[in-house]
Amino acid sequence: MEHIGDVVCAIIEQAGKFLITQRPASHQLAGKWEFPGGKIINGESAIEALEREIQEELNLKIKIHTPLTPIDHSYSNFSLTLIPYRCTITRGTPQLTEHEQLAWVTDDSVTNYELSEADVPILEEYLLLRKIN
Repeated sequence: MEHIGDVVCAIIEQAGKFLITQRPASHQLAGKWEFPGGKIINGESAIEALEREIQEELNLKIKIHTPLTPIDHSYSNFSLTLIPYRCTITRGTPQLTEHEQLAWVTDDSVTNYELSEADVPILEEYLLLRKIN
């Protein structure tokens, strides 16, 4: 099984909601919803990779706040380490360049979307943190 490496993802928060995006039909895990982000390229820090990926995928500038717990996950044909961060938008409005759709969801409405398996424990930790804070 191929380990694709470290992948960063952003939980972008705005007005009490957070952003999820739907993977395109041409990619692995097609149609699943996820927190946007992507692979860390050699020489990049996780922060640099996340800023680059969100700029490329959504045409946004973000402020990265706090990290959540990284997740090691194995799918049937690849594995990855998913590194999540809570973020806010500093400039721009989300524009789809790679994903099929995006949705601003609430803690309750996110259950209407089928998330990628690796994103589920991140969502669970995030929702728990929101209840505490």
